[in-house]
Amino acid sequence: MRGVSIEERAVQLAKYIIDSKDTVRGAAKKYGISKSTVHKDVSERLLKINPLLAEEVRIILDENKAERHIRGGMATKLKYEHEREEKEVI
Repeated sequence: MRGVSIEERAVQLAKYIIDSKDTVRGAAKKYGISKSTVHKDVSERLLKINPLLAEEVRIILDENKAERHIRGGMATKLKYEHEREEKEVI
C-alpha cells in the first residue's frame, strides 16, 4: 500500500471489508499492514472521509465482533479433533 494516500487506503480497506466481509485481521494480512492501522483507518479516519461507507463497515465489524467467540470455539474444536486423529494414527 505504499504510494497510496491515507484517505485512499481507508476507502480501499473499507470496500474490501464490505465486499469480502473479512475481519480486520484478514484485511491487515491481505494489505500487509497492522491490525491497528486497519482499525484506525476504517473506524476513525473513514468517518471524516465518507460517513456512509464508515457506517457500512461498522455493521460488518460489529457482526464480526459478535461472532468471534463462535469462531474461537470452532478453531479450538478443530485443533483438538486434529490432535485426537494424530494419536489414533500412531
